[in-house]
Amino acid sequence: MMYAGKQGRGRNDGSDRVKNRSYVLKRLWKYLYFYRRKLYIALFFTLITNALSLVGPYLTGETIGAMENGVDFGKVFFFGGLMIGFYLLSALISYILSVQMTKISQSVTYKMRKDLFEKLNHVSIKYFDQNQTGDIISRMSYDIDTINTSLANDAIQVFTSIITVIISLVMMFIMSKVLILVFVLTIPISITITKVLSKIVKQKYRVRNQKLGEMNGFAEEMITGQRTIQSYVQEEAVLHRFDQINEEATTASYQSGYYSTSVGPSVNFVSNLSVALVGVFGGILYFFSQITLGNLTSFTLYSRRFSGPINSLSNIMADIQSALAAAERVFHVIDHENEPQDIEDAIAYEQVKGKVSFDHVTFGYTEQPVLKNVSFVAEQGKTIAIVGPTGAGKTTLVNLLMRFYDVNEGRIYLDHLETRTLTRNSLRRAFSMVLQDTWIFHGTVHDNIAYGNGDVSRMEVEEAAKKARIHSFISHLPNGYDTLLTDEGLNISKGQKQLLVIARAMLSKTKMLILDEATSNVDTHTEVQIQKAMLALMENKTTFVIAHRLSTIQNADLILVVKEGDIIEQGNHQTLMEKQGFYYELYQSQFA
Repeated sequence: MMYAGKQGRGRNDGSDRVKNRSYVLKRLWKYLYFYRRKLYIALFFTLITNALSLVGPYLTGETIGAMENGVDFGKVFFFGGLMIGFYLLSALISYILSVQMTKISQSVTYKMRKDLFEKLNHVSIKYFDQNQTGDIISRMSYDIDTINTSLANDAIQVFTSIITVIISLVMMFIMSKVLILVFVLTIPISITITKVLSKIVKQKYRVRNQKLGEMNGFAEEMITGQRTIQSYVQEEAVLHRFDQINEEATTASYQSGYYSTSVGPSVNFVSNLSVALVGVFGGILYFFSQITLGNLTSFTLYSRRFSGPINSLSNIMADIQSALAAAERVFHVIDHENEPQDIEDAIAYEQVKGKVSFDHVTFGYTEQPVLKNVSFVAEQGKTIAIVGPTGAGKTTLVNLLMRFYDVNEGRIYLDHLETRTLTRNSLRRAFSMVLQDTWIFHGTVHDNIAYGNGDVSRMEVEEAAKKARIHSFISHLPNGYDTLLTDEGLNISKGQKQLLVIARAMLSKTKMLILDEATSNVDTHTEVQIQKAMLALMENKTTFVIAHRLSTIQNADLILVVKEGDIIEQGNHQTLMEKQGFYYELYQSQFA
């Protein structure tokens, strides 16, 4: 398994996928086709409104023709009235069409955002290890909003332009087969310019979106870490780094804008040239009586209608390319592989007793192994402490226990059943976790304690809080258990957050428990309170404790000493102290 670490975060922008227009358009079409009834109605309205508006040039020619050899006021007013009626009806249907397309775009973005969030709940932990949170949020918000804007506005213009070009071309062909040869020269030039510049624009927008994602990721990290930044007086260094990233994003945005704005004027020049040529050659044909004044007028208006959509398409090409680049980033996440599925005959194991065995386990996030041939047995109901220097592989043991990652070699057993033969859900439900970084979400105290434990009563929540020694504090809050906590629990202390998480674990009634440096961020008095709460939590549970403070694990039934991926010593505190090995040195260094 590959683990990019922070060096690779924010760079996984989908470069390994096929980056072509047809791929992204097919994916977008699947979303549009999901709402095909609304789409068919929109296409019907597009056809009707364009047909109505394109009758105008023909009626204008007829009106001019009615005045060519003396004014026929009856025909003039008749054709003029028809034009007004058609244009009013076309405007009304265009409004209905805009509303319909807005509904379609909102429906598509709703489903796309839902699919993206659902995917994020099914990818492995490895994905979040390799990608910045800010970049992921950028894809869910900015990129999807870009797609929404393009679908709501640009899609109408594309449909309208296609119909307008076809009808105008047919009408021009009927009126003069000679004049239409002008466009045989100008259309290939327009297509070539658009095609060449579009490739450049799409690449520039892809880079821009990536740079914006990196900037959002950096900003999210720095805003979260403001307390640390200010305590180390690193404001200037952070500002300097942000200026670099911001400059890269600005440069990428400028380049994408520069190339995108060059498309419109270039194609517009060719379109105006074609209209000018129609005027010149049309005048010559009229002089030699090869075309009537009315038909020449209609042909000129249709040529303008014909050129207009080409201009519009070139002008919105930048928005379309931006939307395609954004869709590419979104689809890269949606297409990302899910967490590996359970094997076909996986067991939903419910009668957990709590015995865990590692049998010659080897594992590495990259080709370099983090754990090497690790073996130990954690008996049911016992406390197993995992100690060792930073980077020794302590947290990796927990990742393997929970099957956030699977072993490269060897086996892990739960009650004599290999964990890979169990469903991930049933395996993870067998554990409760209290980590160093507590997670409190925006909600009431009751909701935070009850999280993940189903429909529990207030009495059960209060009982768990009492065991965790946090009930008294909750009772003195303004609304007790109904007090609303802010995101990340910023309106309570770290020790209180830790006790809330312990209360949550108390409520789960699992047979196994993982404690990962649960007291490292609190003061001594709070630590004593948390340790008392944890003793109650650990009762009759197989408990894995990751600890740097060796004073907290002296009563553990088994202590695993991990160094450079190997378990170099194991035993209880007294046995390890008598050996006077690496554990002895660690203990002495803390209490010297």
